[in-house]
Amino acid sequence: MDANSYLVTELIDAGLNRREARWLVEEFSPDNPEAIAAMRVAAQRRLDGEPIQYVLGHWPFRSLDLELDRRVLIPRPETEELVGLAFDELMQRSLKEPLIVDLGCGSGAIGLSLLFELRQLGVHATLVAVDSSRDALDVTRANAAKHGLEGVTTVHSSWFEALDESLLGRVDLIVANPPYVGAAEFATLDPVLGYEPLGALVSEDTVRAEGFLDLEVIIGQSCAWLAPNGLLICEHGNMHRAPILQSAHDAMFADVQDLDDMFGNPRFLIAKR
Repeated sequence: MDANSYLVTELIDAGLNRREARWLVEEFSPDNPEAIAAMRVAAQRRLDGEPIQYVLGHWPFRSLDLELDRRVLIPRPETEELVGLAFDELMQRSLKEPLIVDLGCGSGAIGLSLLFELRQLGVHATLVAVDSSRDALDVTRANAAKHGLEGVTTVHSSWFEALDESLLGRVDLIVANPPYVGAAEFATLDPVLGYEPLGALVSEDTVRAEGFLDLEVIIGQSCAWLAPNGLLICEHGNMHRAPILQSAHDAMFADVQDLDDMFGNPRFLIAKR
C-alpha cells in the first residue's frame, strides 16, 4: 500500500466517506509533513460539517472549475440545467455578440459558463455580472481571470438599481438564480446551509408567495432592460409556479413558459419580451 492509500484509509477511519477522503488526498498531494498537516486540517473542517466544496476551495460546474468559498453560494445541479436552457435559447437566436446580464452572479457560475461555452462555438458574448455583495464580485472576477474570460464587467448593485441606463432595451438575455427560500422554510432545512451566505438563499415573503420578493422585483423590472425578443431566464422555488407565471404576465412578457427541473419540480421561468 502506498503512502496516499494509507492517508485515504486514515481519513476514512476518522469518519470521512471514501470518495471525499480520496478527493482530499488528491487535492493536497501530501508528500511532506506540512502538506499532510494541511490535509488533516481540511479533513477536520469537513468532519465538523463544512461543505466539501468550501473545504476544497473549488468545484466543477459544467465546463468550468470554479473557485468557491463561504462568500458565495455553492452552485447546484439545477443551476447547471438553467445554463443549458439559456445556452440553447441563445444558440437558436444565432446572435453573434449577445449581451448577457447575470443578476446575483455569486461565483459567476451562470454567466461565466455561458460566456465560455458560447465562445467555444465562436459566439463572442459580453457579460455584465451583478451582485449586491462586493465579496461575491471578487470571486466572480477571480473565476473570470482563472479561465481567461474577457468581456466581463462586474457591477455592485441590488438587481437593476445601479445598472448603467445605457443598457435599457439592449440586453439579449437576463439570467438569475436569486434567493427564493422563505425564512420559515429555511428554518426547516439542513443546518449545513448555514455555511452559505444567507442573503443568497433567503428572500422576503410577498402577498403572492413565501420567499418571493426578489423574484417579483426581477420579473417586474426585466422587460425595460431587454431588447426586442430578449429573454429572462430565472430559477425559482418549487412552490412558485403560479405566482411566477402571474408575475410574468403582469409584467407584459409576450411569451412565458415554466419548466420542471431534472427531479420533476417546477424550477425555470423562460419569458420573452
